[in-house]
Amino acid sequence: MFTGIIIATGRIGSIADRGGDLELGIDASGLDLARIAVGDSVCVQGVCLTVTRLDGARFCADVSRETLAKTTLGLLKSGSRVNLEPSLRAGDALGGHLVSGHVDAVGKLAAVAEEARSRRLQFELPEGLMRFVAPKGSICIDGVSLTVNEVEARRFGVNIIPHTYQVTTLGELVPGSHVNIEIDLIARYLERLLPTVVNTN
Repeated sequence: MFTGIIIATGRIGSIADRGGDLELGIDASGLDLARIAVGDSVCVQGVCLTVTRLDGARFCADVSRETLAKTTLGLLKSGSRVNLEPSLRAGDALGGHLVSGHVDAVGKLAAVAEEARSRRLQFELPEGLMRFVAPKGSICIDGVSLTVNEVEARRFGVNIIPHTYQVTTLGELVPGSHVNIEIDLIARYLERLLPTVVNTN
């Protein structure tokens, strides 16, 4: 479990083919890898990955075909910058919202507008997911917890303050960029529970 508060950014140091899957080597000097062990989870660009090897300031993780097909990790190149967050520990501050690292869809940045010192970003989502997005609700974009400002048809907007676009990869996005989207965990479970509640009443 994660919170969507990015601790550091890293860079893809190596990409190795493993029989159709990939092994990513991620240079993560900004993370305290002394607190991370093989088998631990790290959220990489919004995707929960399991640490398989540690090598100095680098950790490695395997990426399955399913993950490559359903996220943007297959688009990464050597040197690509990625958002990083280690898994939440008991007693840690919950600064964002509960994030699982299980990507629901790949979205696309449709428009960027400067708004005072912030940037207003509008993203497009597959139609079937828009019902989970609510104004002033939470959403996770490339691992970053954000508040939804407005929702229209297949688009929703968020504001990015200067701090966020400086310390995450969101400041590098341009119209047409693809991003990993995770809808609010509560909305996902409500969809499963509501038909049961309706049928029992």
